[in-house]
Amino acid sequence: MKGRGRAGGAVSIVNAISTGFGAALGIDLQTEAELETTDEPQIKLSINGEDADPSLAKAVIKVFSKALDVNVNGAVIRTYSNIPVAVGLKSSSSAAVAIANAFLDVLGEKMSADEMLRNVAEASILSGTSITGALDDAAACMLGGIVATDNHGRKILKHVLIEEKLYAVIYVPPGKTYTASFRKELLTPIRNIAAAAFTLTLEGKHWEAMTINGLAHSAALGLPIEPAVNALRAGACAAGLSGTGPAVAAIVTEEWVDNVADVFSAYEGKIVKTSVNRGRTVDICPC
Repeated sequence: MKGRGRAGGAVSIVNAISTGFGAALGIDLQTEAELETTDEPQIKLSINGEDADPSLAKAVIKVFSKALDVNVNGAVIRTYSNIPVAVGLKSSSSAAVAIANAFLDVLGEKMSADEMLRNVAEASILSGTSITGALDDAAACMLGGIVATDNHGRKILKHVLIEEKLYAVIYVPPGKTYTASFRKELLTPIRNIAAAAFTLTLEGKHWEAMTINGLAHSAALGLPIEPAVNALRAGACAAGLSGTGPAVAAIVTEEWVDNVADVFSAYEGKIVKTSVNRGRTVDICPC
């Protein structure tokens, strides 16, 4: 049997690693997944045509199989994505949601947004691709808009649809950051700053929260703050490190896209331009 699924990308508003409370914004990068069940007892994964570590895919199938009370011997999964990997742009969360959607499609099953996101978070922790379960990242990839979450409690606290047309201009420097080897104690000194940024998000001050969070996390991780500051000077509504980086995301209105891209072009690396996923309304239990 074959199934298909997809999910968007996201950038950080507030990193959840130090406090367990996080927020993310959906963007219109995308992962598509094709899943075919097999009789062979193994999970195979390819990403953009290249064989890849199937740990996350295995965990998604294990967790969702248990939740649905089904047995699956094996599967061949192919994902296709334009999201750069291991730079803070939620490639793992996007892949997890896309694979989960493909698995549900194979089985002809449906699942509420709450239940699906809880299962994706469990799979992310089980596979080692997330420290907190990244409920905020997965929710933003799945729902779009701005999502604020209690990651440890597996609760969506707020989901905000974006009214205006906005764009994300993202600077992706050389280098990668892998969750499995990340030292979360590096963020302990800025825990209170992350908590304050999360409070701003709950108050609706999303862009202030994103900028404060990004600058603080860059400083804590020894990454440069100049790209974000210069993006703000060039007209960005908000700018800062996404996740644990090294990517820096700037949120802009259409007239400032080229200005911010020009600023980022002064640095070594590549620039990704995409629109913000304004989000869709779903029934979510904030409890």
